[in-house]
Amino acid sequence: MYFLTGWPRRLLCPLKSEEEPFYIQPSSQRFYFALLSETELSIWFSRPSVLIVSYIESAKAAAQFGFYQKAEWKPDDSMIAVATAKGYILLFDVLGGGDDKYLYEPVYPRGSCRVKVTPGYKEEQCAPALSLEMKKPVDLEAPITSVQSLQEDLLVCTADGYLHMLHWDGLGSNGRKAICLTTIPFSLDLQSARGGPSLDLERVYIRCMEYCVTLDGFAVVLSDGRLGFITPLSNIITADLQGVWAADVTDGTCVAVNNKYRLMAFGCVSGSVLVYMIDTTTGSMQLSHKLELTPKHYPDMYNKTGPVKLICWSPDYSVAIVTWECGGLSLWSVFGAHLICTLGEDFAYRSDGTKKEPIKISSMSWGAEGYNLWVLPNKQERRTQEEQQEEDTVEPPHSSLQAGILQFQFIKSALTVNPCTSNQEQVLLHGEDRLYLTCGDPTQVHSTSDSRTHLHPHDGSPLHPPPNPDSSLSQGLSTLLGHKHWQVVQIHSTYLESNWPIRFAAIDTAGQCMAVAGRRGFAHYSLFTRKWKLFGNITQEQNITVTGGLAWWNDFVVVACYNFIDQQEQLRLYRRSSNLDNTFASVTKLHSDTLLLNVFRDMVILFRADCSICLYSLERKNDSPNPSAHVELLQEVSMSRYIPHPALVVSVTLTSVRTETGITLKAPQQACMAESIMLNLAGQLIMLQRDRSGPQVREKEMPANNKKLLPFCPPVVLAQCVENVWTTCRSNRKKRHLLEALWLSCGEAGMKVWLPLFPRDHRKPHSFLSRRIMLPFHINIYPLAVLFEDALVLGATNETVLYDGLQGSSEPLEALFPYCTVERTSQIYLHHILRQLLVRNLGEQALMLAQSCASLPYFPHVMELMVHVVLEEEATSREPIPDPLLPTVAKFITEFPLFLQTIVHCARKTEYALWNYLFAAVGNPKDLFEECLMAQDLDTAASYLIILQNMEAPAVSRQHATLLFNTALEQGKWDLCRHMIRFLKAIGSGEMETPSPTPTTQEPSSTGGFEFFRNRSISLSQSADSISTGKFSLQKTFSMPTGPSAKGRDAECAENMYIDMMLWRHARHLLEQVRLRDLGSFSAQLGFELISWLCRERNRVARVDDFVSALKKLHKDFLWPFPVIPVGSLSSPLKNGRCRTVLSTRLLKSQSADSLLNSDMDTAPPQAPNANHTWLDGLGQRAKDMDTASSAHSNQDSPQTHDAFLSLLTNKVEECSIGSATDLTETSSVVDGDWMMVDENSSTLSQAELEHISMELANKGPHKSQVQLRYLLHVFMEAGCLEWCVVIGCILRDANVIKQVIAFLESPEVPQETVQNVRNGLLAVNTWASTDCLGYKPFLNLIQPHLQQLIESTSKQVQPEAFQPTNQSSKIAGSEGLGGAALPRPEDSRGVAAPLGIALPSLEPAGSFSRSPSEDCPPEQAEEQGEEEGTYDCTLS
Repeated sequence: MYFLTGWPRRLLCPLKSEEEPFYIQPSSQRFYFALLSETELSIWFSRPSVLIVSYIESAKAAAQFGFYQKAEWKPDDSMIAVATAKGYILLFDVLGGGDDKYLYEPVYPRGSCRVKVTPGYKEEQCAPALSLEMKKPVDLEAPITSVQSLQEDLLVCTADGYLHMLHWDGLGSNGRKAICLTTIPFSLDLQSARGGPSLDLERVYIRCMEYCVTLDGFAVVLSDGRLGFITPLSNIITADLQGVWAADVTDGTCVAVNNKYRLMAFGCVSGSVLVYMIDTTTGSMQLSHKLELTPKHYPDMYNKTGPVKLICWSPDYSVAIVTWECGGLSLWSVFGAHLICTLGEDFAYRSDGTKKEPIKISSMSWGAEGYNLWVLPNKQERRTQEEQQEEDTVEPPHSSLQAGILQFQFIKSALTVNPCTSNQEQVLLHGEDRLYLTCGDPTQVHSTSDSRTHLHPHDGSPLHPPPNPDSSLSQGLSTLLGHKHWQVVQIHSTYLESNWPIRFAAIDTAGQCMAVAGRRGFAHYSLFTRKWKLFGNITQEQNITVTGGLAWWNDFVVVACYNFIDQQEQLRLYRRSSNLDNTFASVTKLHSDTLLLNVFRDMVILFRADCSICLYSLERKNDSPNPSAHVELLQEVSMSRYIPHPALVVSVTLTSVRTETGITLKAPQQACMAESIMLNLAGQLIMLQRDRSGPQVREKEMPANNKKLLPFCPPVVLAQCVENVWTTCRSNRKKRHLLEALWLSCGEAGMKVWLPLFPRDHRKPHSFLSRRIMLPFHINIYPLAVLFEDALVLGATNETVLYDGLQGSSEPLEALFPYCTVERTSQIYLHHILRQLLVRNLGEQALMLAQSCASLPYFPHVMELMVHVVLEEEATSREPIPDPLLPTVAKFITEFPLFLQTIVHCARKTEYALWNYLFAAVGNPKDLFEECLMAQDLDTAASYLIILQNMEAPAVSRQHATLLFNTALEQGKWDLCRHMIRFLKAIGSGEMETPSPTPTTQEPSSTGGFEFFRNRSISLSQSADSISTGKFSLQKTFSMPTGPSAKGRDAECAENMYIDMMLWRHARHLLEQVRLRDLGSFSAQLGFELISWLCRERNRVARVDDFVSALKKLHKDFLWPFPVIPVGSLSSPLKNGRCRTVLSTRLLKSQSADSLLNSDMDTAPPQAPNANHTWLDGLGQRAKDMDTASSAHSNQDSPQTHDAFLSLLTNKVEECSIGSATDLTETSSVVDGDWMMVDENSSTLSQAELEHISMELANKGPHKSQVQLRYLLHVFMEAGCLEWCVVIGCILRDANVIKQVIAFLESPEVPQETVQNVRNGLLAVNTWASTDCLGYKPFLNLIQPHLQQLIESTSKQVQPEAFQPTNQSSKIAGSEGLGGAALPRPEDSRGVAAPLGIALPSLEPAGSFSRSPSEDCPPEQAEEQGEEEGTYDCTLS
C-alpha cells in the first residue's frame, strides 16, 4: 500500500531559537502545519516546505499562561487554538496577505513561457505570506489533556474530568459549556445501558480523545487506561451522551480513529495497538484485530518497544503509522498487514553489526495525500547530538539553530484512492512527483476486444503474429517477473507546479497509458510516445477538479469531475490521441457529486454522494473525423437503506460474478455480462446480484433499443475486513476456475478467493454442493495486482541499502536511516488453493484446477510447495493429527507425470528427520527408485539414491547404485556414470555423508569426444630396442596418471575392483555388439584404461568372429558410406548384360604406392588453408586441396615424388577396353597407356576428372568419424588386437595398415589361431565384396599381394629387419591421425547433394541391414542418412 523511499529530508529552521519544536498539527487540507515549542507557534507550508510565520510569546505572558502544549486548527484554516500548561486556551487568527503577497515566489529565467495567465493561477506555486494575531485567552482552570475541533466548536478535555465546549469565535465565557464525565453513563453495550453494569468514573478524566465523523461519536482513553466510545443519542452533539467501554483493557495510552472504515485504534502500554469496531446491532465495542510486532520477525524487539506513543492514520485512511516510547516507526495496512518497521534489519543495525539507537519521536503528522510524514524527534535526541557536534567542532557554531524536522518520503499504490479495475491488473504506484509502473504489459495478450495493431512496449514495432488470446501463459509474464526494476515516469513539472498534490492516478489495461489528476484538471502520458499531454488552455484545466477518480476505457480517459463555471458535477470522456481540450470531450451532466468511478467492459459505474449507484453505457462514435464517445444512462440503484454514510464506500465494482456459476449459463457470452455489483463498505464486501427470479426474456426476442436491465436483489455480505477486490471481465474456457473467481485482500488475514465449483464432464451437479466456496490463504507479500491466468499475485516490498559514509558522533539525524528502495515482488498462490480444496474433500475440483494450470512453467514448483508445507506442518506437530492431509496430497500428485521428481525434490529440501513421515505417505523410496528406472528417468533415480543411502543399509544402496550405474552406462549418460563411480567409492570407503571428490584426471570435461587423452603420452610405434632384440612384444605404452587407487586401503581396493568389474563387463558387452564408437566414448568419458583391458582380452572377447558383419556394423556406426565405383560415362554400352565400370584405381611407382593415396588423403595437414570449407565449395578448389594434401603426405613418405596427382585420360575413356575388377592382378603395377601424369597447374578439368574427384569425396565419411576410427586403430594396434586392426584398415581402405598387420602376423608370438582368423576374415570380405559391394574390390586387389603372402608364408620365420619400413609408415599414419584431429571440419554433417548428377555413396540407415545382400549396396541409387545417431565431438590435442 505505502512504501518508504529514499532518505528522510531534514528541514532547517531559519530563526535563531533555543527552543525545539515538540508538537505538530496539520490543517484540514494539510497544506499548513502548526509547530509548537515552549513559547513559540510556527506555521510551515507544505510545498515548498518552508517556515511562513512564527509567533513568539513574551516572557511575561509565558509566565502567566505556562508553556505551550497542544494545538488545533479550525476546519477552514482561519484560526488556531493552542492549549497551555496552566489551563489556558489561546486563540490565534491566521491572517492571509493580499492576493499579491507571497513569502516565496518561483523565479523563472527571462523568456520563459511560464507567465501569469489567470488570476489565482500562480498562487498555487508560491508560499503565501501569513500573519498571526492572538485573541483573548480562555482560562479553563485545570490542566488540558486533549483538544478536538468540531465544525464550529472546539471540544477541550481537562484533568478535572470535564469536557468543555467552546465556540471558535466566542470570546470569554460566551458559548462555553461544560459536561462532567461522571454524568455520562458507561456500559458494555447500548442495549444494557439502562440497567447493566456501569463504570465508576470518580476522579477519572479523559486522557486522549478523537472524534469520528462516520460513527458520530468520540473514541476516548480514560486516565485509568480504560477505552471507551461516547456517542450522542440525539442530533445535538453534546446533549444526552451515552458511553460504551471495552471489557478487559486497562492499559490504553492513545487513540486514532479511521473515518473511512469506522475503526478506532487504541495504543496500549504493552506496545500493541487494539483496533475496535462498533457492533451495529448492539452498539458494543468489538475487537477487530491487533497491530503488534511478532516474535517471528522481530525476536529481539517485539516485547521491548515500550508503550505506544502515537498512532496516525494516513489521509486516505488505508494505513496507520505507530511509534512507541522507546522509538521507532511501524506501518500497518488498515486491517493489519505489516508493511514496514524501523526496529529491525538495516534500520536497527550498522553494517558492522552494532546496534543503532532507535529514533524517539515526540510528534508526527502525515503530509498532503500521504506522500510524506513530518516527524519531530525527541528533544533529548537532538540535544545530545548537538552537544556532541559542538565537542567535535565538526559543524559551524550555528548548528544549534536547526529545527530537527524530518520528512519521510512515501510512495503509495494507486488502489488506495482510485480502485478502478485497470489499476488492479497492473502495479501502479505514485509518489509526490513520479509514477512507478511494472515494465512490460502482462495483459496485452488478453486484450481481444482491441483490434488495433499491438505495439511492443519498448520499441514500438508491431508484434507479429498478433497475440493469441487462448495462450496459456501470458506473453508479458517474462517481462513482468524477469527483474525487480520499475519504469519510473516523472510527472510533468508544469502540471505539477500548479496542481500539486497528485490525488488520483490510473493506468490502462495494457499498461501503456497513464493519467493523473491533481488539485485541478488532469494530464495523461503514453509510454509509446514517452510524452505527456496537458490541457492546451490553462483556463479549462483550472475550471475542473476531479472528484470521483479516473479510469481508462479503450483509448478514452473517463473522468468524474466538478465544473466550477457551470457549478455542476459531470462525467467526461477525452480521447487519448486527440488534443486535451474540451472541444473533443464528451460531457454528461450528473445530478449529484460522484465519489467513485469504475469501468466494466463498455459500462461505467458511478457511486454518488446521495448513496446511489448509476450505470452508464459507453459507445464509440466514428461519424466525425474525431471519434467520440456516446454515454447513456442505463440504470440507477439507490443504496441509502444500506449505507449509513457515503464516505464509508471504499470501492465499487461491476463484475460478471454470480452465485450460480456457469452451470446454469449455457450461453458463454452471457457469462461476461454485468451480473453483479461488488461494494466495499468500510471493509464489508457487499454483493448485489441481478434478480433473475422473474420471467426471463430471450435476447433475440427483445428489440435492441428498449433493452431493460434486470433489477438487483437485496445485498448479501460476502466477507469482512476487505481491503481490495480483484475480478476480471475476460473469459477463458480452459481456466474458468481462476478467471471467474473473486480475489480479496484482507490485511492480516492474508487473501481470500471466492472460487466457483464446476461439475465434472457436464454431469448434473450435486444438490448439496455449494456453487461457490470462499477459501482463505496466507501470502508473504502485500498484494497489489492479481494475474488471473498465470496464478500469480504481484506486489511490492521495501528494501534497504546501508550507508556508512558518515560514521561517528557527527552523524546527522537523517543518516541514521538506511536508504530505502521499493522492489517488485510476486508470489504463486495455487498450492494454497489446491490444499484448501483437498482439506474440504473437493479433490475433483482441485484436480480440474491443477490440470488447467499444468502448462505453467512453475507448476512443478507449486506441487513441491504443497507437499513441503503440509509435510512441515504435520511432521513437526506435537499433537497427533486425527485426519492427516499428506496421504491425500500424495495421492493427488500421482495424477501428474512429475510425481516422482516432486517427491524427491521435496525430500532433498527437507531435513532428514521428516523423511520417514514423508515416505510413509508416498511410498517406499526403493519402489519409487525402480519406477524411475522403468520410466528411464535416471536423474531422478540418482536423487532417490541419496535418499536410499541415508535410509537403508549400505548393501541396499550399493545394489541400487549398481543397477543405476549399469543403466547409465547402457544409455551413455557419462556425467551420471562419473557421479555413480564416485558414489560407489564413497559407499565402499564408509564415507556415507561426504562422497570423496573425484580427482580431475578421473572426471574429464564432458564436452564430448576423446578429450580425456590430453593427459596421456601416446607412443604409436614399437621402440627401437624391442625391434632390434628380435622379440615381438605388444606392450601398453599409454602412461596413465595415478588416481586415488594408489592408496593402499583394502576397502578402497575392493571397491575399485568392484567398479572395475562393472566397467569391464560393460566394455565386453560393447565389443561383443561391435559398438566401437560407444566403446571409444565410454573409454574417453570415464577414463577407462582401454589398452590394458584389450591386452588382457586379446584372445577372448577382442576377437572378430565375422569380419563382414563387423565391417557393415562399423559403416553404420560411424556413418561411413560404402565405397562405390563410378560409371565412366552415361552412354557406356552394356557388355554381356553387366555394367562396365571404370576403375578409379590410381597407382604410383614410388614406395608409397601401396597406400591408396594414404586413404584418399583423409586428413589434411594442419597448415592446409581451406580445411573449413564445405564439400561443395568448388570442385576445382577441392582438387587443389587434394593435390596439396597428397603432395604433403608423399613428401613425408619419400622425397622422390613431385607435386602431381593422377587423373584418367579423357580422350581414352570411350575407347579403352575396361575389364572387371578381377582383371587387375598383383603384377600390373600400372595399366599401360591408360594413365598419365597431370601437372598441378592444369587449366581445365574434364568431365571424367570431376567425376573422379567427386567419387573420392563421396567414398569418405564425416571427418569426425575418420578421426575416431584412426584413434581406435591406434588403440587396437597398441593392444595387439590385430583382427580389429584389419577391419578398421578395411573401412579406412588403408593398405599400409593391412600390410603392417600381416607383417606382425608373421611373428612367432602371434597365435596361429589369430593368423587363420585374419586370413579367413579377409577372404570372407573378398567374397562379400565380389557379390554385394564392388566398391571394395579395387582396395582388395591392392592388398592382394599381402594376403597372398600371408597364405603362403605361414611357416616361414621373418627377420626383424623386415619390419623397418612398416614401422615408418605406422609412424606416419599416427602423425597423420593426430594432425587431422586438431582441425574440425564441416564434413561432419553428411547428406548433401553431389554435383553434376553423380551418385552419392549408399549409406545404410539405422536398422536396415536386414535387407537381402543383392540390394545392399546399389552403386547408382544412393541412400542418404538423414540424421546422425549419437554424434559427439572428438578432439585430440
